[in-house]
Parts: sequence; C-alpha cells; structure tokens
Amino acid sequence: MKIIKIMVVALAAGLASGSAALADGYKDCTKLDKASWKTTAEAEAKAKAAGYEVRQTKIEGTCYEVYGVKGGKLFELFYSPEDLALKHTKAK
Repeated sequence: MKIIKIMVVALAAGLASGSAALADGYKDCTKLDKASWKTTAEAEAKAKAAGYEVRQTKIEGTCYEVYGVKGGKLFELFYSPEDLALKHTKAK
C-alpha cells in the first residue's frame, strides 16, 4: 500500500511539472503595471490591420494573445501591451 501511495505522489509530481512544459504561450512582453497597458481592442485593431480575422483575445502572462485567422490558418499573435509590438507569432 505504501508503494502505491509513493507511485501516486510521483505521478502527480510528474504531471504537475509536465504541465508547465505543455504551456504553449509566450508570456513575457512587458514589465509595466497593468494600469499603463494599452487596451485589448487596440491589439485586436493591430492584428486586423495586419490582415488577420480576429477570433479571440486574452491575457497570457504579460502579453496580449490574439487568435486570428489568415489565409485559412489559425495563428496566435503575442503583443506587448506596452507599445503593441508583435513579440511572437505561432501557427496552429
């Protein structure tokens, strides 16, 4: 019984550490306080101006993560909320 408990704890620890590796987002875009950030609407407008059809926007760490479709493909665009600079793009 003790061995089973040890295995369960080890498995849980492995899953917890593996979940950080599964996170696919870019998370460090700015060190500014959120009160100084530009709006998500401005990030969406920037993506639209670049030709993306915006589907969703959320905050990922200190980045705006905009999901957009361009050329039939889904992309994740990571913008700095400080100056709306595109920090990272990931095709899905």
